[in-house]
Amino acid sequence: MSDLFAALALAVFIEGLLYAAFPEQMKRMIAQVLAMPAGQLRMGALVMAAAGLVLLSIVRV
Repeated sequence: MSDLFAALALAVFIEGLLYAAFPEQMKRMIAQVLAMPAGQLRMGALVMAAAGLVLLSIVRV
């Protein structure tokens, strides 16, 4: 369980760094995401989740 919390904390930390370092670019990216059709956004999210799962399984071996 501690690994899960560590991973979530790292994700929040990295996201915070991105917003601090590139605020205007992040605002543009959010606007682009809002303009995407729901199906395309869902498919992209599923692909990224699968890629993350594959990377996690590689790192954990």
